[in-house]
Parts: sequence; C-alpha cells; structure tokens
Amino acid sequence: MRTLDICSHENHERSKTAIMGVLNVTPDSFYDGGRFFNVDLAVMHGLELIDAGADILDIGGESTRPGSIPIDAKEEIDRVIPVIKILGEITDIPISIDTYKSEVAETAIKYGATMINDISALRFDEDMGDIAAEYDLPISLMHMQGIPRDMQVNPQYRDIMQEIIYFFKERMDFAIEKGISEDKIIIDPGIGFGKRTGDGIEDNCTILKRLRELKSLNKPILVGTSRKTFISNICNESSPEDRLIGSLATVAIAVANGADIVRVHDVRETKDVVDVVSNICRR
Repeated sequence: MRTLDICSHENHERSKTAIMGVLNVTPDSFYDGGRFFNVDLAVMHGLELIDAGADILDIGGESTRPGSIPIDAKEEIDRVIPVIKILGEITDIPISIDTYKSEVAETAIKYGATMINDISALRFDEDMGDIAAEYDLPISLMHMQGIPRDMQVNPQYRDIMQEIIYFFKERMDFAIEKGISEDKIIIDPGIGFGKRTGDGIEDNCTILKRLRELKSLNKPILVGTSRKTFISNICNESSPEDRLIGSLATVAIAVANGADIVRVHDVRETKDVVDVVSNICRR
C-alpha cells in the first residue's frame, strides 16, 4: 500500500493537484448516500474512481452532512473495514479513512489505510492525536464551527480567513504537542462546514477567492467543494444531482489558487479540469 507523498513536496504545491475520490459507505450522505452501502458496490465504485484518475480514495462510514446524527464506532468500522480490506489487497492506491474516531482510524490503518481525514481537527476524540502520532501517517485537519448536527445554525465570522488561520495555528500546535510530525499535517478550510451561505453571504466563495492566504501556514491544502449546497444557492439548482458544472467551476478556482488536493465525487470530469488548470497556472 502506497502512502501519500504530498507532504514531502517543497513549498507544498505540486505541479498538479492530487484528486481525492469520495467513497461513502453510508445510507444517508447528502449526495451518494445509499448508492454504495454494500461491500461489493463500494469496492466496484472504488475501482471505478481509480480507473477515472483518483490519486487517493477517501472512505467514510458516517455521514457528516448538516444535521446528521452520529453513529457509534462499531457500526462505522463494520461499514468501512470490509471495503478497505478488499481495496487494499487489490490496489496500491493510498486510502484515507474519513473519521474523527480514533478507534475507527486505528482499525482502518491496520487494514491498509495510509491517511486520516479528521473533520474535527483532533477535537472530538482525545485519542486521535495519539493514533496519528503512533502510526506517523498524513492527517488532514479541517476547520468547522460547531458539530455536523448544528454547524449550519447561525455560524458567525468577522474575518473568516483570519479566523481559519488562527484556528489552524492552534490545531497545528496541538497536533505537534501530541507528537504528530509537522510534515504530516494537511489543512482543510472546511467548505460547507459551519459556513454562511445564501442571502447574499457566501463564506465558501470568500475562502476559495482567498485560498492562497493559507499558504502562509506552509502546509498542503485540501479543498472539498463537490456538489455542496452553496453551489445550489448560487446557481439556483435545488438538487445535488444538478451541481456538477458548478462543482467543476469551484475545483478550477481551488486549483488556480493553490489547492494541493481536491476531494470530489466526480473524478473523471475533475481530472480534465485539474489537468487544464494545472497546465495553465503551474508552469
């Protein structure tokens, strides 16, 4: 199983942005919930994402959409481990475990995961930092106000990018104190997680426009905009099914403004966008 090498790149901007394919083994995720809630279907979709050009697979067993209800670690493990085990045996693509629970992360690592994607930035489980340090794998720390259940209930900011940068400085210091290698930390500004959208206020657009400000932290930047609600609010498309073109536009902006990884559902279409924008902007 290959590990993610993005953290080793000097100045943390690859010649081409890496594509992280989303594989949700859940019944209730906002876009693809239930589609791959079966081991065989999930494995098949994982292979399709790889064939389409994914550089990383991000496998998750709990929906963290706005208003979602948490599940326990055992249920999450039961959902993701059979998929990780099979994909780990038949492919060498890096696998990220999308979880904020240390028990889930450690089990996934034992079966082949080589990255942790923690939406809580080590805040929801006091043992997650210890697991990340012990196994010395890349870990993505995401910014979020509140928790998934209430994160979209009246989020407030004075200067969103400054507040995100302050948050990451504190979280990075915490991670390093826990023993996580500084060169294993990835940062994710958390598009759609506790951000204002609609009524003329679009924090997510501000983040994409000002994304390069995060380069001051000297860490790889992960951006996940795929089919999220703010795209509907801009384009007046009510269903996630109708957000592909808007999603690809946000990916283009993210890549142009320095994203090192983009997390997406639509890998094949995204690959063309990444190839073109990288060739224009990163020569």
